[in-house]
Amino acid sequence: MPETEFFPAAASLDADPFAPEVLENPLPLQALLRDAGPVVRLERYGVHALARHEHVHAALADWQTFQSAAGVGLANFRNEEPWRPPSLLLEADPPLHDAPRAVLTRILGPVALRRLREAWAEDARELVDRVVRRTEFDAVADLAQAFPLRVFPDAVGLGKEGRHRLLPYGDHAFNAFGPPNALVDKGAPRIAELSAWVDGQCARERLAPGGFGAAVWAAADRGDITGEQAPLVVRSLLTAGVDTTVHALGAVLHAFATHPGQWRRLREDPRLARTAFDEAVRWESPVQTFFRTATRDVEIAGTTVPDGGKVLLFLGAANRDPRRWHEPDAFDLSRDPSAHVGFGMGLHQCVGQHVARLEAESLLTALAERVEHIEPAAAPRRHLNNTLRAWDSMPVRVRLA
Repeated sequence: MPETEFFPAAASLDADPFAPEVLENPLPLQALLRDAGPVVRLERYGVHALARHEHVHAALADWQTFQSAAGVGLANFRNEEPWRPPSLLLEADPPLHDAPRAVLTRILGPVALRRLREAWAEDARELVDRVVRRTEFDAVADLAQAFPLRVFPDAVGLGKEGRHRLLPYGDHAFNAFGPPNALVDKGAPRIAELSAWVDGQCARERLAPGGFGAAVWAAADRGDITGEQAPLVVRSLLTAGVDTTVHALGAVLHAFATHPGQWRRLREDPRLARTAFDEAVRWESPVQTFFRTATRDVEIAGTTVPDGGKVLLFLGAANRDPRRWHEPDAFDLSRDPSAHVGFGMGLHQCVGQHVARLEAESLLTALAERVEHIEPAAAPRRHLNNTLRAWDSMPVRVRLA
């Protein structure tokens, strides 16, 4: 018996997932989408939405049916001009995706992480020691932003000057995946300046020897990628390698500030640092949504998504789906969070996720050594973004060990 006899047509909602109140707190809409059915039609934007873990996971893994090359935002590159050259990692599919992905996988692999581990641990200890002496501070500005902006651009090979521009540039890039709303308008006046600066940092002569960026150019010299591709690959590192890690660190710091029992568990066993980071990525989902585009008429649970139709994948909703997770709203270090889709899944899974985990492990381990207790000192404030779940400010108070 065909699936259409088991499932009704897709539910239809007029909800706006990019409305300010939803970006401030997406959980009610996520629950509504999951409960409405396997596929939900979002009439406001003329797209289909998937919010259950089973279907989000499957769509992310099936790049042949749900392509990234037509854009991972609302804009459809089949008939719309992108605002910048598309990312060779995020907005490309095989065969164009293959060589850049292979180059970055090798550059960001275990050898590089072993080389960085000791230096990043020392950087984290120095930063934490300086910050926690105040006992009250902003965990976003002083830790979640400060640490990635310190160590990751160093690893890429950027100079010290101007790297603060990476955050507003990335903020606009992720806002642009949504509709042309007020958040996009807010970033538009500076984007030409910011894009020019970022593009300039991707040139061979601007990158220090021995860094990730120089390794990308060396790959071009070997013929692994072309000279035209090299700066775009470096740009992908700078676009996706800072903001997402900043907000993932904000997520785990917020989790521990509001879950003192879990902080005690980490202090008792610092080896849980990586589990804590992945559990925070599942629980908070710093990357909330990504679009895909159907490459053919495709049936999902009895609903046909037409060829060229945009599909909005709710990663955050999938990561709190009670069909997949026991007590999904709990931040719990005893959980195995490895099946979360916070880093994507399949061919386009985040190539730098292990770098982000090392940053988190370094920072959390240093904090656990110095801080006995962490708690909110005032109400945190969200930073709204069309794609990212982020914090603007997170005042905390610590008691030193």
